[in-house]
Amino acid sequence: MANELDLRDLRYFEAIAQTGGLGRAAAVLHRTQPALTGCIRRLEEALGAKLFEKAGRGIRLTAAGQALVRRARSLRLSADDAVREIAEIGAGVAGQVRIGVLPTLARFLMPPLCRVFLKDAPGVRIHTVIAQNDVLSARLDAGEVDMILTTGTQASEDLVAEPVLEDDAVVIASRSHPILARRRPGLTDLLDYRWVLAPPTVGTRQWLDRVFRQRGLPVPDVQIETNLILMMPTLIHQTDLLTFTSRLHVGKNDAGGTLREVRLRETTMRRRFDLVYRRDAYLSPAGLRLVDLLRKKGNSLVAS
Repeated sequence: MANELDLRDLRYFEAIAQTGGLGRAAAVLHRTQPALTGCIRRLEEALGAKLFEKAGRGIRLTAAGQALVRRARSLRLSADDAVREIAEIGAGVAGQVRIGVLPTLARFLMPPLCRVFLKDAPGVRIHTVIAQNDVLSARLDAGEVDMILTTGTQASEDLVAEPVLEDDAVVIASRSHPILARRRPGLTDLLDYRWVLAPPTVGTRQWLDRVFRQRGLPVPDVQIETNLILMMPTLIHQTDLLTFTSRLHVGKNDAGGTLREVRLRETTMRRRFDLVYRRDAYLSPAGLRLVDLLRKKGNSLVAS
């Protein structure tokens, strides 16, 4: 039966399931609705089961359809991996690595990592995606990157998650910020000022909000919300805003070295960064080499 399934039909089926309707899927795929109807019909004939059923004016997945969604993604990614592996062998290239990275690691890990890695593998091409954890996870899930460096991902049946380095997220202010003149600022003092923070979907923001809520306090007043963490040091330097990000920014050249930590035990978040990749995915020889380098030297590369 497997050889009766067309990979293009599976891709279209996946899009229909994700968008929840033929019309929306047709717009996303730039195909006509009759073409997608034909895709569903062929799959149902090959599998001998109904994949969708009517639900009001729309359609919804049947139990068989829900099972196929899970399988379709795996089949699509396996096919993409096979095509890529064979193409790389045929082209005789040294390899390519596609890696998704959190902004903090893009700033403090990627430069020394690339320096060491490319010294031994000068022919390798590296494609990077810099984003927050939610975006990186979606990119990995879609097969658009080979691996991601992120936080808060658990190993699973489908994913490998290997710890590669650690750091602390802390409250940071400009060295001229009024709060640093207080002898022992506390949590309630932090609420006297406005903040620049990542969106609520980001792990560090969720952790910080939880610290205040658990103590019966309101969450920080966010004046600027941004997913561009690398913009935060300059914003902090030029305003009286507070932020919550890696301690690595303190004392570095970011914003002229003018950033200072607001030291509170309650707002010091020890966090682990994991290298995450799909368990059965194809990793080029270059990708495997990068994985090995991160395993052995993750923390020391950041320290350098």
